[in-house]
Amino acid sequence: MPLDGITGSVDTATAAAAVAANPTSSRSQTMDSEVFMKLLVTQLRNQDPSSPMDTNQMISQQTQLAMMEQVTNQTTTANEDFSLQMRMAAANLVGKQVSYTDAASGAAVTGTASAVSYAKSVPTVTVNGKEVDLDVISGITTASGS
Repeated sequence: MPLDGITGSVDTATAAAAVAANPTSSRSQTMDSEVFMKLLVTQLRNQDPSSPMDTNQMISQQTQLAMMEQVTNQTTTANEDFSLQMRMAAANLVGKQVSYTDAASGAAVTGTASAVSYAKSVPTVTVNGKEVDLDVISGITTASGS
């Protein structure tokens, strides 16, 4: 069956046969370079010799895939950087007076940050014996006597 463009189309019987032939493979929800190359090779094998694939379109699609991989890498790096910045910000609060609004009572609470935990996705700061998420803290002052 000829494929339509790089993205291709395969009838359900062919797809089911491919999955049955290799049951240990897991279906990937992302398009990576390995999948792209497999599709490209399959398309080249099954193309109509009287109407070959446009090489400009193939190069364009390879370029788009490379760009998407770079964007994905940059996003991952940015997320890691943000996580590191949150950890550093939380660590810098130890020994300082912080204020936040208690979610249960709605009252403003002020106390000295005594510890930091990185167990959750958002660091928590211990204030007056209570763990408070970093993003809930609304004010910071240097503790008196420091």
